[in-house]
Amino acid sequence: MPGGRKRPWAGESGESVTRNLVLVGVLVALIVIGAITQPELYSNSAWVWTNILSILQLASVVGVVTVGMTFVIIGGGIDLSVGAIVALAGVWCTTVATQSYGAGGMIFTAIVVGVAVGLVNGVLISYGRLVPFIATLAMLVSARGLAAAISGKQTQISSNTFINGIASTKILGIPVLVYILAAVAVAGWILLNRTTFGRRTVAVGGNPEAARLAGINVKRHTMLLYGLSGLCCGIAAIMLTSQATSAQAAMGNLYELDAIAAAIIGGTLLSGGRGTIVGSILGVLIFATITNLFAINGLSTEAQNMVKGGIIVAAVLVQQFRFKSLTRFFARN
Repeated sequence: MPGGRKRPWAGESGESVTRNLVLVGVLVALIVIGAITQPELYSNSAWVWTNILSILQLASVVGVVTVGMTFVIIGGGIDLSVGAIVALAGVWCTTVATQSYGAGGMIFTAIVVGVAVGLVNGVLISYGRLVPFIATLAMLVSARGLAAAISGKQTQISSNTFINGIASTKILGIPVLVYILAAVAVAGWILLNRTTFGRRTVAVGGNPEAARLAGINVKRHTMLLYGLSGLCCGIAAIMLTSQATSAQAAMGNLYELDAIAAAIIGGTLLSGGRGTIVGSILGVLIFATITNLFAINGLSTEAQNMVKGGIIVAAVLVQQFRFKSLTRFFARN
């Protein structure tokens, strides 16, 4: 009996470890390709270290958004509005009125705006019974429009030295943005794997009706998942504002696609019920490394996007194949 209970957990854990090792292998392969195509650059150890930091910094903002997106997808939803929420939070926190309250006021505003908009998504989906795709698509348009109205379609300059210094500050030679990504990822991993909230997220995404019968308030939990996604967007808005020392309605463009793609590459099922934070972060790093690899080789953005699209399609096909194989296996046994 104890052995029977342990096997499913061990199998699932082993599958996650194997998947993550494959993703690490992909990262190593990309580095090897870079070394082969640009040997003169990779022979310089100082350049290699600087390039690694550049990749991590490039992945930091999208990585934070991806952590929230991972929770939403595991919970059986989707959020197409994350990029627009980042823009709205960034624009709102850089208004003259908000900046007058200093760095604390700007950070507080970005987070409150992100959480509030995320909760609105959650309410529309949970209690308004809107399909997540439709609700978040509508929010994407609305949030972008509100951001444009607040900013007057102009770029708003951040004059706060603390906020602007976040992106340029390093601790032990590593950018603060990388530490923020690490902190959010660790917090997300603990929340997903070591708390009741995480177990309920998996249950709701796997089978909402069974979760409801087990005593989980599915509607409230779904609403909180979108609020969590909004929280990550608020944090990302501060990070992105720091990088650009400004904010505008167009910032965070296509972040929703990057976050969804990274989560899928990391093994998160689009149908919900399964996913890992580690896998999602590795997915973000893979896309950031591909972007870097194309940049140092002077290749076009169009070719880069085609490669990313191919990777996404391959990942979904692998997911479907494995899911159908597992379904047939359990049906036979």
